[in-house]
Amino acid sequence: MDDMQQRETILKKDMMLVGILGLAVLNGMHFSPWYDGAFLLAKPFLEVSFWITSPIIAFYLTSLALSTLSVMIAGIPAAIFERVTGRAQSDVASLYVWLGAMVIITIPALIAASQATRLPG
Repeated sequence: MDDMQQRETILKKDMMLVGILGLAVLNGMHFSPWYDGAFLLAKPFLEVSFWITSPIIAFYLTSLALSTLSVMIAGIPAAIFERVTGRAQSDVASLYVWLGAMVIITIPALIAASQATRLPG
């Protein structure tokens, strides 16, 4: 593999990771259908365990936890794909699987975001 092909592969991997993380951030935002349930579950845990009573910090931590959880769940099909195909490390194909799973997970948040930004009337 020459230097130019190696650079192209690295650039593809970086762009796939940026896409995965961008969708994760979108999935963790306040308009996500799973946000309210995650906030209600996390709030008592944050108050009792970490003594966090500020609502804004609880909102941010819930968003961060939801984003992280969505990345982990979307990584399961990619890990299964790598195991089944016998790959030793992640490549562009497994990142495509990961991105595809992330898109599927994020579809409800995308729909909610498009409905939240509509102008009345």
